[in-house]
Amino acid sequence: MLKFLYRKIKTNEFKKLNNINEAVDKAEYEPKINKSLSDNINVLKKIFESASDVVFREFVLGGKGGINCVIVFLQGLTERRMINEVIIGPLINEDISSKLAELRKGNMDIIQKNIIPADNINKIQTILQIVDECLSGNTIFLMEGSEEALSINTKGCEKRAIEEPKSEAVVRGPRVGFSENINTNMSLLRQKIRNPNLKFETVCIGKQTMTRVCIVYIKNIVNPKLVTEMKKRLNRINTGSVLESGYIEEFIEDAPMSIFPTVGNTERPDSTAAKILEGRIGILVDGSPFALTVPMLFIEGFQSVEDYYSRPFYASLIRSLRFVCFILSIFTPATYVMLATFHQELIPTTLLLTMAAGREGVPFPAVLEAGLMVVTFEILREAGVRLPRPVGQAVSIVGALVIGEAAVSAGLVGGLLVIVVALTAVSSFVVPTYTDVVAILRAVFLILAGAMGIFGIGMGIMVVAIHMVSLRSFGAPYVSPIAPLDVQGLKDSFIRSHLWKMKNRPKDITHENITREGDGLKPRTPKRNNIES
Repeated sequence: MLKFLYRKIKTNEFKKLNNINEAVDKAEYEPKINKSLSDNINVLKKIFESASDVVFREFVLGGKGGINCVIVFLQGLTERRMINEVIIGPLINEDISSKLAELRKGNMDIIQKNIIPADNINKIQTILQIVDECLSGNTIFLMEGSEEALSINTKGCEKRAIEEPKSEAVVRGPRVGFSENINTNMSLLRQKIRNPNLKFETVCIGKQTMTRVCIVYIKNIVNPKLVTEMKKRLNRINTGSVLESGYIEEFIEDAPMSIFPTVGNTERPDSTAAKILEGRIGILVDGSPFALTVPMLFIEGFQSVEDYYSRPFYASLIRSLRFVCFILSIFTPATYVMLATFHQELIPTTLLLTMAAGREGVPFPAVLEAGLMVVTFEILREAGVRLPRPVGQAVSIVGALVIGEAAVSAGLVGGLLVIVVALTAVSSFVVPTYTDVVAILRAVFLILAGAMGIFGIGMGIMVVAIHMVSLRSFGAPYVSPIAPLDVQGLKDSFIRSHLWKMKNRPKDITHENITREGDGLKPRTPKRNNIES
């Protein structure tokens, strides 16, 4: 009890100390802008001390005997040509002799409205605002005698060109993927959804990084309670840095201790737009080419944007194949161990003799044999992903062939197990969304099969099913439309029905405006006489 009270007191003292330090840090930046230009420059130089990329360009407005001014900007985040042509050029070359009297009074309206022809100029009053705007890539204009400053939009940092997303390649469909620039990603979504109800709301998260995070939704489709909940969770985040969308995902997900993801991610603008049109919210993070979407349903991992670009018959076949591969990648090694260890009577006699001949001389039990092969596959997969692409491909292919053949020849594993692990490995790549989930469940079911046979596998399936049914993603049932059952939602679950049959949006996501398609959209064959006439 005494230890608990001591820890509680120390924790409270630590929190108070942090609050005091934050208040002191904040007080340094809160002062208003001074009329003395030299004082303002000294304060900013102290804040940006040892920051060699911060430029202070001082000049005189109105020639000899004019007004001292300075512009402050960061190299690399601004477009130098725009600064020279749009800001410095007009300020130095403009004849402002008739306006000097007003300018000496600190009137920034003349500069803002009559001299600088930039598209976005805002007034700011505090040092904190100057620092924030400067770190965002804007140029700050300060003038002697004025208690205001101007923030001029001159953002122009280096950025990667728009490319085809490598993680979600398609045969048919747009060849456009998100980039690391949040403004570019917002424009890509605006191109897909030309709707005035498409809303972008931006906040800055991360005390040190001040990363821009943008939520995207369609006002008349999304559930307003979902937007309120999203803002609440984002405002609750109190962290030092946000470097990628994965940081945000961990702070807003519903079940952080579950192996199943409850926040979706995609690198494709068309996929993000399609989910937003269904009533979901998209989340863009500056510096990340992956957008997050919520709510996320389990069925989304088996859906691909290409399913909706091809005809429904082949799309349904491929989607069903994904479900089969998901099951195979989890249960194939466990089934092999279960049959080889506990339930040999379930194996046909011919196959049983083949398995016995293959395992003759193998010194390990079936569960350890399968475990070694699965671990070896995971090592090869990780090496292939992390190494440079030419080297990684050689390691993954040659390594698998050499190690598999050598293991069988040395009598460490049976030949049938190599086939089982190979089938498992190939099947796990068919559903990339759940690659990490499959790896964990495969290991769990392998241990259960080695310990209790078919009873262990059955118990594991029951526990996983109960866990999945209990999950929620921003209020939406995770395994919808299966539980609770939604007949209309089943048209886009295990199979992909015709687009003209899917009239409604998922009702567990959009509670009000659920109508997506009109009536009478089924194509009909016209009469021959009408065509000929």
